[in-house]
Amino acid sequence: MKNYFFYLILFSAVCLFAQDKKVETPFAAVDSLYREDQFFLGITYNTLIKKPVGFKQDGVSIGINAGFLRDIPLNKSRTVAIAIGVGATYNKYHQNLRVSRPDNSAIYQLIGDQPYDRNKLEQVMLNLPFEFRWRTSTPEKYDFFRVYTGFKMSYLIYNKTLYVGDDGIENVQNNSDFNKFQYGPTISLGYNTWNLHAFYGINPIFSGAILNGEEIQMRNVNLGLIFYIL
Repeated sequence: MKNYFFYLILFSAVCLFAQDKKVETPFAAVDSLYREDQFFLGITYNTLIKKPVGFKQDGVSIGINAGFLRDIPLNKSRTVAIAIGVGATYNKYHQNLRVSRPDNSAIYQLIGDQPYDRNKLEQVMLNLPFEFRWRTSTPEKYDFFRVYTGFKMSYLIYNKTLYVGDDGIENVQNNSDFNKFQYGPTISLGYNTWNLHAFYGINPIFSGAILNGEEIQMRNVNLGLIFYIL
């Protein structure tokens, strides 16, 4: 995991450097057909809502998402646009919902007061984001305000839950109780390099998972920063 953070910080620094260096020289040609913000990298804090009684998160739950969005201006000044793209997301949640699979069916239980070393949930998803964009950019101006609202559909390609405690290790991968499709609205807003980003999951992350006789209805909310380049 330390390597993930090293590469993430390195890539973020490259993004910031690339944006800050977009300075026009006296001999630069003005591109009246420019496009904005077609590559992105996002870093989020992940939280879960509609939690079962007794469920809690601990530690830092992070998300990393990156991808490409094709910018399609809608007006002559190119301050209004839509964007359609592809991307990928890695989400991690540290929490106290223990998952075991002694046979073909998963069993869910909340960890009580007994100590344990680790209990986490990880997901990797492919994304289809769509954005409606408003910005104050011009062909000569690279520091501008932006408000991008949108919608993201995600397809789950990998999931893992890992419990490590004194009573053993349980590693459950590709649990079919997770929703394959997740979707919800997004918003990104800010100025120049620094932009706030949020995603709200409309549908539950589980489908058919039962805890204490009730279906788990948790949804994910991601809040953080997004960096746009090129």
